[in-house]
Order: sequence, then C-alpha cells, then structure tokens
Amino acid sequence: MRSAFLALAALGAAFALDAAAASAQSYPVYPWCAQYGSRGGATNCYFSNLWQCRQAISGNGGTCYENPFYGYGAAQPRERRRVRQN
Repeated sequence: MRSAFLALAALGAAFALDAAAASAQSYPVYPWCAQYGSRGGATNCYFSNLWQCRQAISGNGGTCYENPFYGYGAAQPRERRRVRQN
C-alpha cells in the first residue's frame, strides 16, 4: 500500500513539473486578424501582414483588422526626458 502511494505521489510530482514548464512558454503575437463572415464568424489572428489576411478572406467574405494584443509582448522604448541645464 505504501509503495502504491509513493508511486502515485511521484506521478503527481512529474505532472506538476511538466505543467510548470508548459506555462512558461511564450507564443508569438501576429499583427493582423481576420474576422470571417459577419459578426458571429470565426476569428484568425495568425497573419504577419495585411496581404496574407486579405488573401485568406477573399471569396469567403469578412474583414481584416489590426490585432489589439500586438505590441504588448515586447517592452516599449521609453521616452527620454530632457533635463534643463541652467
């Protein structure tokens, strides 16, 4: 009974370590999204440029729009403040 409990505990620890490693992954955020059809249609945000997005919706209908989450992954450059010299 004790060996079964230890085996189960080891298995649980292995799953916990695996889940922790998976949560640390980052995925690329692409700048363009396609909304297929009308408002209730599917959305696809895996386009590197506007041309790819327009090709994907051609013949299907829909619109292309800028991904609202693009640009938040990387740190934005800070504005330099000018220090006034006396």
